[in-house]
Amino acid sequence: MSCAMKTDDELLAWGQDDLHGLVSYCSDLQKQVAQNSQNSSKPPSSDGYAKPKPKSLRKKTGRKPGGQSGHIGHTLQQVDNPDYTVVHKLAMCSCGCNSDISSSPVVGYETRQVFDLPPQKFEVTEHRAEVKVCPNTGKKVCAAWPEDVSAPVQYGPNLLAFLVYLNVQQLLPYQRIGQICADLFGLRVSDATIQAAIIAAKQSLATFQVELIQQIQEAPVVHADESGIRIENKLYWLHVLSTEHLTWYEVHCKRGREAIDSFDILPHYRGTLIHDCWAPYFELQCQHGLCNGHILRELTFVHEELHQPWAKTLCDLLVEMNRVANDHKNQGIDFTQDELLTWHCRYNELIEQGRAANPAIPTPSSRKKRGRKKQTKAQNLLNRLEKYQTWVLAFLDNRLVPFTNNQGEQDIRMIKVKLKISGCFRTITGAQCFVSIRSYISTIRKNSLQILPALSSAIIGKPFIPSPASG
Repeated sequence: MSCAMKTDDELLAWGQDDLHGLVSYCSDLQKQVAQNSQNSSKPPSSDGYAKPKPKSLRKKTGRKPGGQSGHIGHTLQQVDNPDYTVVHKLAMCSCGCNSDISSSPVVGYETRQVFDLPPQKFEVTEHRAEVKVCPNTGKKVCAAWPEDVSAPVQYGPNLLAFLVYLNVQQLLPYQRIGQICADLFGLRVSDATIQAAIIAAKQSLATFQVELIQQIQEAPVVHADESGIRIENKLYWLHVLSTEHLTWYEVHCKRGREAIDSFDILPHYRGTLIHDCWAPYFELQCQHGLCNGHILRELTFVHEELHQPWAKTLCDLLVEMNRVANDHKNQGIDFTQDELLTWHCRYNELIEQGRAANPAIPTPSSRKKRGRKKQTKAQNLLNRLEKYQTWVLAFLDNRLVPFTNNQGEQDIRMIKVKLKISGCFRTITGAQCFVSIRSYISTIRKNSLQILPALSSAIIGKPFIPSPASG
């Protein structure tokens, strides 16, 4: 149905069902325009220049901003063994008498230390293999070269790790990396060298990937998320599985079950999977926990745009549940059955209020369509809240289950920043190399290790392997 190019008489001739449909269509458009990153699942980048005013569901604590009492700060401290020592001699007394004290004994020192960068340059190590003459055959024989010395001139693992670090961690394009090397070391590194370093780093992480997947499959709680990315000017999907100490990335041309089966990780998982209510995850043989961050934003939309009070009350109830659940976690105790029953009863009462505020839409008698009946956003939300109640409130039953899927969303965010810088990946191979190394770097950071030494170790075939307990 379209109202384009219709006269006033034709509009008046419309039936009641047609007018009802037009009103419903206009209402849907208004609701769509009212959505933003704070009341829906739309990303902040979709807000454009008309950014909504910041809102927070957190309650005021009364504490002043900044570091709190007892917080361990980070500041520059003097070291016991400095690299260089400069002694400033005292010849004339500075107390005002101007006496010559150049020959007086030194009774002590006051010290100040300056931290600075040394001049940057390449360190060149020349390898010399001895050549001797065999006493039996008279042939010249040469000593064996180390495995990592394979060419007359080559770059070492520390520089290769530095190139990988700049591209994959700091998200710098090849040209800027070459310029940095020229400015720091006086020698520009080619794009081919950077690309070869990235490929070598990816190939060296095979054992890390195997162990990473195994530990994710054994983790009690895993976060899952996915986001669209551009590869070869086509839509692909970036998938992430992560825990507090582990991160796994991969790319696939599909978002749903085909990708899940292709990775062959989640079909074997039996712990609790935290996600954003993406339907293919429910087909897996594992427990589930839903992201209440998404639910809170949807409830905010129903309250602010549809003016339904029950949504605000339910939003406050979920926040209260999370606060009390965190208190229980800090004390190391679980909810009693009576406490859980009380929470669930309060939750169900608000669902009933929502049902009363959103009765079923009658189907016009003149229109009989197959399939599911169209429902409003509020009705769809109520259906999910009722159908998946156990998984919405999973954080009450299990102290290991978080309230939101923020872990997965945070792990995916920096790769989206990479796309903002570069626009897209040129090849699927390049994208796979990038996300594989990013899995390693993210896991390194989560385990509070230094990235550059860990990359250097990986390039020489000794990648960091997280301990099973860290998952």
